[in-house]
Amino acid sequence: MSKILNEVLAANRDYVNDFGDKGALPMPPGRHFAILTCMDARLDPAKYAGLSEGDAHVIRNAGGRASDDAIRSLVISYKLLGTREWFVVHHTDCGMETFTDDIMRGLLGSSLKTASIDAGGWHDCCEGPGSAEGKYVDWLTIKNQEESVLEDVTRIKNHPLVPSDIPVYGYIYDVKSGRLIEVPAATEAGRVS
Repeated sequence: MSKILNEVLAANRDYVNDFGDKGALPMPPGRHFAILTCMDARLDPAKYAGLSEGDAHVIRNAGGRASDDAIRSLVISYKLLGTREWFVVHHTDCGMETFTDDIMRGLLGSSLKTASIDAGGWHDCCEGPGSAEGKYVDWLTIKNQEESVLEDVTRIKNHPLVPSDIPVYGYIYDVKSGRLIEVPAATEAGRVS
């Protein structure tokens, strides 16, 4: 077994020992809201939003973007599990700002191995095999955090499966301070009509 696998399984054993009555938590989130945020390891939505198990749905992907799958999850969260408010939370110093769709497609086209970045940009470590499949994906990269939050809130609010009475708030998490910074234009776009 790998060192990481051993660490995860040991942590799980400790968690199970202190699990208590969490097995009795209901499926719907107790505080009736959902957060769409980035997968970045520096973000801990439980801490920055004051969550405990059972409080809210947290949907994470690269950049915290309103992809089709993220919207699918939000719609299920509302329709079947009763969330009534949603947050879109992007963050400063996001890796999704470090490349474009074309860069990602080029990297994938030359190799499927992990790439590296330096002052000169992204570089592949290895030669092939690559894949052309990356050219069919919209990588939802970010040029400007405020604009991307506004874009995602607007995309969610305009989706035909999203009821107009769900407010969607737009924020940027500052990785240097832990502060949630409102994007007023996004929150305005996400208001209940």
